[in-house]
Amino acid sequence: MKIPIFQVDAFTHKPYRGNPAAVVILQRAKDSRWLQKVAAEMNLSETAFLWSEKDGFRLRWFTPMVEVDLCGHATLASAFVLWETKHLRVNQPARFFTRSGLLVATLQNRWIMMDFPAEPAAPADPPPELIEALKVKPVFVGRNRFDYLLEVESADIVKNLQPDFNLLAKVKTRGVMVTAKAQTPAYDFVSRFFAPAVGVQEDPVTGSAHCCLGPYWAARLNKKKLKGYQVSTRGGLVKVEVKDSRVLIGGQAVMIFRGELLV
Repeated sequence: MKIPIFQVDAFTHKPYRGNPAAVVILQRAKDSRWLQKVAAEMNLSETAFLWSEKDGFRLRWFTPMVEVDLCGHATLASAFVLWETKHLRVNQPARFFTRSGLLVATLQNRWIMMDFPAEPAAPADPPPELIEALKVKPVFVGRNRFDYLLEVESADIVKNLQPDFNLLAKVKTRGVMVTAKAQTPAYDFVSRFFAPAVGVQEDPVTGSAHCCLGPYWAARLNKKKLKGYQVSTRGGLVKVEVKDSRVLIGGQAVMIFRGELLV
């Protein structure tokens, strides 16, 4: 049976920018080993698999190495594909049942807004290899259930980071966020995200990281609505609105190709 597959650049309105995700639409659930093999074949930071269930869609995310509990850009890409392929009308919300509970995406003036759980970071002592791998002196270190968060003194430090990925992969965490206040009024903060332990050296734009970055910078800057720019090589803009225990994460998307899986 031929299985539809799409590649979408998320958190951008320009092709070949933002974060590419593969989206696979299935007729029914498939074995996890097959899902992981497809994700490894795609070799993107995330491949999303979805199939229809009552009142929504089941959604699972895989890196080339592991299944993950939460992914923003592949969720955004999945919602975009459902509207583009007319599985949903543009005025219908995309409802996803996931390892992180119900996630809902809506289309608002060409922006996809996703309702995600807030994942704030508590202050934490960094393991020595984390600081050694990043070669920075953080002004704050925190951790949530997924990742470490490090604030550094300037956006230039974030932009110019050259981590030791072999050493960073030894840190027991999904990933590492490094962030700073933006130096331009167009954005509130900048960030980068590294996850070599799960097969992704640097993620171009990380929606789920903003479940943590949003609450952090909302408190630091005393504002609920923010704009974050992830200063990876591809780059991407993320809108964030903090609402108590939830975070609205917004981005745009571009379809790059569509095809069929034959095996």
